[in-house]
Amino acid sequence: MEKPFYLKNSDDTKLFNELRKRVNQRVETLPQNRDVYIQIKAIILPLVYFGLYVFALFNADRPWVYISSFVLMGISLVLIYLNLIHEAAHNNIFKNKKLNSLVLQIFDVVGANSYIWKKRHIAAHHAYPNVDGWDTDIEQSGLLLIVPWIKAKGIQKFQHFFFFLVYPLYLFNWMFIRDFRDFFDKERVILKTQGRIPVSEKIKMISFKLFYFFYQIAVPVLFFKVSIGLALAAWFLQVIAASVFALFVLLPLHPLPDNAFPKLDEKNGLPFSWIRHQLEVTNDLKENNWFVRNVLGNFNFHVAHHLFPNYSYMYYNEITEEIEQFAKENNLGYKRFPIFTALCKHVDLLKQNANNAYFILEE
Repeated sequence: MEKPFYLKNSDDTKLFNELRKRVNQRVETLPQNRDVYIQIKAIILPLVYFGLYVFALFNADRPWVYISSFVLMGISLVLIYLNLIHEAAHNNIFKNKKLNSLVLQIFDVVGANSYIWKKRHIAAHHAYPNVDGWDTDIEQSGLLLIVPWIKAKGIQKFQHFFFFLVYPLYLFNWMFIRDFRDFFDKERVILKTQGRIPVSEKIKMISFKLFYFFYQIAVPVLFFKVSIGLALAAWFLQVIAASVFALFVLLPLHPLPDNAFPKLDEKNGLPFSWIRHQLEVTNDLKENNWFVRNVLGNFNFHVAHHLFPNYSYMYYNEITEEIEQFAKENNLGYKRFPIFTALCKHVDLLKQNANNAYFILEE
């Protein structure tokens, strides 16, 4: 199938070239060693995750300590994703691609799959954000409807009432369903951009999944006398905590009623130029504090990431200043919301989609 293509607009191309020039000049004035902080995290965060695991094992006779340690592992898992995995996929931690690839392999050890996630993120999400049928991050399920111009059917008409029961299962779906379907289901979005997946990657995926469940559940039960019930409960709560925390950070950035979900025309063309598309489908968050910058990997500056993914998040504060000023000067649609406002807007999107508001407005 032919891949989507952006609207060609020479004026918008000039605009982006001017913005890129301003951003590059601004970054050149900044200290060039900022990525060292991410490199330090590449050592510390995995140590925290597995340190909590070892601590849990040696406190197996204290159920609440064991469970609490696993819940904190879930939180640290999300921090590993935000600070390390995401940046390694863009080769932004080290100048050496092999070192970035090594960091990316952490994802395999903690239950996901680095190969297919990088394909999803780079070749699908970054290439066609918020484009139905091409962005894997909004790939439709039978339960929840994200794209406004697809008509809600069945249980989707009540999604705004039960979404809070579905979202905590986000990583369960990722581990048990999504990864496997993306490897083996020919109807999945990822195969439009990836093509044939090497057999070696399929074997690697299954092997690491088995290893993950071995050390998460089997090792505590077989070697540390943890009951099966406690082992399963602690692991379950770990994944619930990670799911809720991850979506708390990720949901406010794209799937909002204020952001576009561009339709492809009959030739697979998109209605916006590349730069306008990124601004139409992405928003920033207003929060900008030590916690956001140093713990959440500056995910509040998501527009900067989509426009300049070759820079690490350590530079996004200043890059965003340039983007916001440039957008004002050139009447570009830059958007920024407080995080809780954005989360409420996401719920509004679910409600509007459940009520088929798009179709009512069309009529």
